[in-house]
Amino acid sequence: MQRPLRWLWLAVVVIVLDLATKYVASSQLGYAQPVEVLPFFNLTLLHNTGAAFSFLATHPGWQRWFFALIAIGATVGLTIWLSRIKHDEKLLAIALPLIIGGALGNLYDRLVHGYVVDFLSFHAAGWYYPAFNVADIAITLGAVALIWESIMGERRRKKAHGNVS
Repeated sequence: MQRPLRWLWLAVVVIVLDLATKYVASSQLGYAQPVEVLPFFNLTLLHNTGAAFSFLATHPGWQRWFFALIAIGATVGLTIWLSRIKHDEKLLAIALPLIIGGALGNLYDRLVHGYVVDFLSFHAAGWYYPAFNVADIAITLGAVALIWESIMGERRRKKAHGNVS
């Protein structure tokens, strides 16, 4: 792919959307006070000092720097990977910037606030999925796209070389 780093514009879009929505949520919602949007969806401002599903959130603060280092390392590694993709790896060219943008959006929160702002809350029959944000959506979509590309890309490469199983 010619100039694969040009796809980093997608990471910038994710970061801008993520930080803008977190700003609106933080300025318009009361902490931990759900605002029902749909019977199964609330806007609920929460602060997560841990990782996904509040992993390590109860620890005294070292996890802030641990997760920041992971985000920085992942961003560097994924950017290097992005710079080396081939012209036929379009899904990969989308997946990597989605993850990069999500990682950097949450990294900003960790470094500036000491926690990640979450506000999207889905629930059903008394069960609540952990709250999340736009960065988390981008990371998840990017990860799903990576998995899809790893499966379908391998099939595509085998087919191109006449080794279809």
